This record gives sequence, structure tokens and C-alpha cells, in this order.
Amino acid sequence: MLVAVLSGLSLGTGLLIIRHFKADATATSRLYSGVFGGLNDPDPGSEAEALLRLGEQVRALGLPLIITDRSGRVTAAANLPFEAALDDPRVLAYAARLDRQNPPIVDAIGTVHYGPLPAQRNITALAVLQALTIAVMVAVAVFAYRNAMAAQRDRLWVAMAREAAHQMGTPLTSLQGWIERVRSRPTPPADLADHLAADAERLDRVARRFERIGNPAKREPIGLGALADRVGGYFRPRLPKHANPIELRLEAPGMGPTVVGDPVLLEWALESLVKNAIDALQGRSGTIILRVGAEDGMGEVRVIDDGPGVPKEIRRNIFEPGITTKRGGWGIGLALSRRVVEDAHHGTLLLEPAERGACFLMRIPLADPVG
Repeated sequence: MLVAVLSGLSLGTGLLIIRHFKADATATSRLYSGVFGGLNDPDPGSEAEALLRLGEQVRALGLPLIITDRSGRVTAAANLPFEAALDDPRVLAYAARLDRQNPPIVDAIGTVHYGPLPAQRNITALAVLQALTIAVMVAVAVFAYRNAMAAQRDRLWVAMAREAAHQMGTPLTSLQGWIERVRSRPTPPADLADHLAADAERLDRVARRFERIGNPAKREPIGLGALADRVGGYFRPRLPKHANPIELRLEAPGMGPTVVGDPVLLEWALESLVKNAIDALQGRSGTIILRVGAEDGMGEVRVIDDGPGVPKEIRRNIFEPGITTKRGGWGIGLALSRRVVEDAHHGTLLLEPAERGACFLMRIPLADPVG
């Protein structure tokens, strides 16, 4: 858009300048016609002397000019690009060429054929030079944009690798904790096998998530209540319970509402939102609520926390890659969540206004009722 505006302004400026010099050339030609008319006056005198000097001044302008009488015979010429007598056929041919550039002026003494002033030709060249400059600027901008996009893709791949490590970090840390519990107790805890199986399953899901990148999303019935319960059930036993405890509550009407989508990707998006809420409460006590419902043909899951909230200066760009409030964070989790929800499931993911903390709303179209 900016390039188009610059091009229009440059072209407009050049055309205005050319129009000015064209009018100036017309006026000069009329003056030249008068000069030669005076020179052809049989009555000598001081006026002829003045006209002669004026003719020399006009001739010095460098304006190509040919004057023909009513019969078409060349009576005067100035600033021709070649040396020739007035009766040379090339002079009349050049007059016809000048007429294609500017319309001839017909007056009492005959016809004036004139071309552009040297300044006009220079301005035309300047306009062409400006156009070439803009073209070079566009080429440089396109080259820079492509390089920037390539660099952004490289950063995205690095960020996704970091996100993979981040996703796997929770179950790996949890597995290490269970191992320590086994070592510290003569009898393993009764629920140890279930926790170990949950962490192993999560590692498998993380691996399968990254296999889905770039592939079409699956279309399966998914109960959002069941999805939220599964995500909450995984995080709940792994939240701090002693120093700065965090409570995770589920508010859902059973297993529904039902949407159609990819269960692996939607679980990934919801886990990212929950993990984001957990990180927001790091170092303080708090509550996270998973609230499931439906409205206007859309299934809804809200992830609500009572943490410090999202700073005003980044709320508009919170879902852009690289935007994060965490020290050392890459800002890829929310960006991937929005892509899963909006691109793969035609839903919306947004940050709702909240008096305290943050509230992220995930909306997915409800499945069509079975007839």
C-alpha cells in the first residue's frame, strides 16, 4: 500500500512538472512566432532590433522549433538535432515528429511546430529514475521480507523444539518424583502404578502431538466435559499442596457438550492454557477453574485463574508468537493453542476481560445433533 502511494505521488509530481514545462514551451513558441513575424516585417526600425535580440534569447532556450507558412514551406527553424537547410525534406519530417509530441500552433503567420524544452526532457528522465528507484526499493523490501519470513520460520522451529521439551518436562519431572518415592519407602504407594502409567501415557501423547503438525486434523466426537476432566485429572495430583498450594476445580455438565475435532490437538490446546495458568500462579497460592458450557451453537471451555493477570500492554498481542510474560519463555504455547482452535477447528480462542486474574475462552462449534 505504501509503495503504491509513493509511486502515485512520484508519478503525479512528474506529470505536473511536465505539464508546466509543456505550457511554458507553448508560450515560448508563441513568443518565437512573434519574433520571426517582426523580423519578416519590411518596415525596419528599433522594433526589429529588439525583436532580433529577443529571438536570440528564445533561441538560447534550446527549444526545437520549426515555423511553416500557410503553404507548408519552412520559413524558420531553431535547435534542430541536425544541420540542414530550410528546404531540406528532413526538416518537414522532423516537424511532423514534433507534432506527435505537441499539437502545432496555427496563427496569422503560419504554423509553429515545437518540441520539449531540454528541462522537460530532464524532468521526464527524473520521473523514470524515480520509478526505477521505487522498483529497486520494492525489490529490496520483498527480499528483506522473504529473509525475515525465513528467519521467523527458523525461530518457530526452534521454539517448537523448546515447546516439545517443555511439554515433556512435566511428566519427566513427575516420573523422577515417583522414583524418589519408591526409593524412600520400603513399600511403594498404592497408586504409584497409576501415576507412572499416566506420565508414560502423557509422554506418548506429546510425541503424537508433534507428529500431527502439518497433517489434517481428525474429525471425531469429543465431549468437552470429558476433555476438561482428563486434563484436570492429570494436572491435579501434580500441583503444589503444601507451600503455596494451587487448587484446580472442574465445573462441567457431565461429559458434554459434544464437538467434532481432533482429541489429541484439542487436549494439547487446553493443556497449554492450564499450564499457562499454573505458571501465572507460580510462587503464590491460587485457584484454577475449568468451566465447561455451551452457547449460541458453540461449545465453550473457560480456563480461569486468580493470578496477577495479563499486563495491559500485551493483551492485544498475547496470542502472537514470541509474546510471553515468563522469564526465559518463548511465547509459543498460546500461539499454538490459537492455531489448533481457530485453524484446525474453526473456533475462537480469546482473552476475556476479568476483574482479577485471567480468563481464556475456547469456543468450538457444537456437533450436529444426530437425527
